[in-house]
Amino acid sequence: MENTGYIALSHQMVLRQHMDVIANNLANMNTSAFKGESMLFSEYLSKTEDGKLLSFVQDLAVFRNTRQGAMTRSGNPLDLAISGEGYFKVEAPGGERYTRRGGFTLDDRGQIVTPEGYPVLTAGDAPITIPTDSDSITITRDGTVSTENGEIGRIQVVTFENEQRLTRAENGLYDAGDERPEPVQRPDIQQGMVESSNVQGVFEMTRLIETVRKYQSATKMTEGEHERQRRAIDHLVSA
Repeated sequence: MENTGYIALSHQMVLRQHMDVIANNLANMNTSAFKGESMLFSEYLSKTEDGKLLSFVQDLAVFRNTRQGAMTRSGNPLDLAISGEGYFKVEAPGGERYTRRGGFTLDDRGQIVTPEGYPVLTAGDAPITIPTDSDSITITRDGTVSTENGEIGRIQVVTFENEQRLTRAENGLYDAGDERPEPVQRPDIQQGMVESSNVQGVFEMTRLIETVRKYQSATKMTEGEHERQRRAIDHLVSA
């Protein structure tokens, strides 16, 4: 008699997690270079004592949509967007991190940094420092940084064999874990451009409505099973 309740509960648990993922996507619709996520589900079969199979819902993982977001021109020379594959490499307090969010700025030492102050690294894993007397900054498609006084360095762009293994961290950064970064041979960096989020609001709202309805359906099934058990108990007591 409890099997129906367990099945409905497993369904509700993964639907609740799915709603959290969708809500996070919607909350980051306007976050630069944010990548939308979806949950992967599977059927889990469990055999009862009498040999019957029960079908449960199991969440396997969260899948990240790595499709490139739309490009928007900002005109800011330190706004950089990667066209195609790749991530910028930055030095964060917890170690090297990776991001496609290229809204950079200069700190008080003239280093190119993220909005949180993390230095953007070159191919030699060194920060890029712009001389204080520079009037202009030019960044070519391969990441070469120059001023009117000459070339300074080249921003490193890397990729990974399996991007899904990157762990989302704070402030639009990713932790590579055991994944080894590989240099992108022909990076395409767009200066003065910002990559938008790839989340599609209408699609996510449709998914949210559908998920809420499924959750409500599972709730009704649980309530119906509870009511059926209550009537059965009442019938046994009154018999």
